[in-house]
Amino acid sequence: MSTYDVTIIGSGPGGYVAAIRCAQLGMKTAIIEKYDTLGGTCLNVGCIPSKALLDSSEHYHNAVHNFAEHGIETKGVKPNIEQMVKRKGEVVSQTSAGVKFLMDKNKVEVYQGRGSFVDKNTVKVSHTDGKETLLSSKYVIIATGSKPNFFPGMEPDKKRIITSTEALNMKEIPKKMLVIGGGVIGLELGSVFARLGSEIEVIEFAPTIIPTMDGALGKELSKVLKKEGFKFNFEHRVQKVVNKGKSVVLTALNKKGEEVTFEADYCLVAVGRKPYTEGLNLEAAGLSVNQRGQIDVNDHLQTSVANIYAVGDVVRGAMLAHKAEEEGVYVAELLAGQKPHLNYNLIPGVVYTWPEVAAVGKTEEELKAAGVNYKVGSFPVKALGRARASMDTAGLIKILADAATDEVLGVHMIAPRAADLIMEAVVAMEYRASAEDIARICHPHPTYSEAVKEAAMDATDKRAMHV
Repeated sequence: MSTYDVTIIGSGPGGYVAAIRCAQLGMKTAIIEKYDTLGGTCLNVGCIPSKALLDSSEHYHNAVHNFAEHGIETKGVKPNIEQMVKRKGEVVSQTSAGVKFLMDKNKVEVYQGRGSFVDKNTVKVSHTDGKETLLSSKYVIIATGSKPNFFPGMEPDKKRIITSTEALNMKEIPKKMLVIGGGVIGLELGSVFARLGSEIEVIEFAPTIIPTMDGALGKELSKVLKKEGFKFNFEHRVQKVVNKGKSVVLTALNKKGEEVTFEADYCLVAVGRKPYTEGLNLEAAGLSVNQRGQIDVNDHLQTSVANIYAVGDVVRGAMLAHKAEEEGVYVAELLAGQKPHLNYNLIPGVVYTWPEVAAVGKTEEELKAAGVNYKVGSFPVKALGRARASMDTAGLIKILADAATDEVLGVHMIAPRAADLIMEAVVAMEYRASAEDIARICHPHPTYSEAVKEAAMDATDKRAMHV
């Protein structure tokens, strides 16, 4: 039996980053991955491949709709879904190989197979060839991630009724695709196929898209996506989806309680994800899951069994790769005797449509519910010279600040490169900056970041200059 200081089950962003940090801090570390490639959902069937297809589809969309305006004549441009998927696969392979390189570089022992508990200090690796390996470990970190969620009546058959995993490997461009769920996954993958010419119709239970984000973002993004051809059906409760062979039929109840049907080539089930703990044999270690399928942890990500920790999608909080990474680093440094810090309020969220959507801190709805006295500053992207130059004029920046102290409480944006712009807000809020602090920082011209400055000026005392 091999002995380790730390054994990590799962090689996604939470797991492999935890492994690197543990190794850096001098711990003998092992990591277990049941699939042939490292990187988990994010690298293999999530963040990375979806962004690859989003970029490919955006290039095609621009070639068809925007190049002529820029003085670039194109004829006979057509999408090649086979090549797009092939390139996506190459990106995934390169990224996964990079994780393997990092494991080797940091002398982390990699075990391919399914990890399960024998007891709280012993983990069994069941290999695909039927052999088993036992690992003895002082500490164990559970980082097994999540899998696509679905509700009764919408069970994926992986043929016509698909999840994000199958959507990333499509062999044809659908004429029409139904998307159940107006959240991040549904809108991102819906955008891929809408840009390639598919008719996209979204069926959403809530009264708006991206319902967990600030209401202003949902309204603005709806306008953008409708221009791209999206159709939205809000306050609809899906009853069932049936594969008819060459099409699917979805039955739902609208907000009046009336039964309505929708038909399309494919139906993408995108109603979030759920923790993946199957096969871990948690009971042998003295653990169980709660009603939401999560492993309960304390403020230090420690489970009810003192030497076992859990990070990422299997514990409470947003299911985000970067949240899992920060938690992995946190646990590694805690085990090394350090005193790490993790501010959950300042973990940004992003939707990779175009323009992108990004947010950090409190939404206006949350501040109202908490009775906080706040002020709002906003600035439209279309007022930027840089936006007009690039023909990316949709969107806005919204800053929420404390009415008395001017401290920034939340920043919400839909803008070109919002995924990168949001980090200005994260850094400012980490240092508890005021809206005026941001307003008085010199921003380069012409850039998209000027919208952040202008929104901060608007929040400070309504002195935005370019509107």
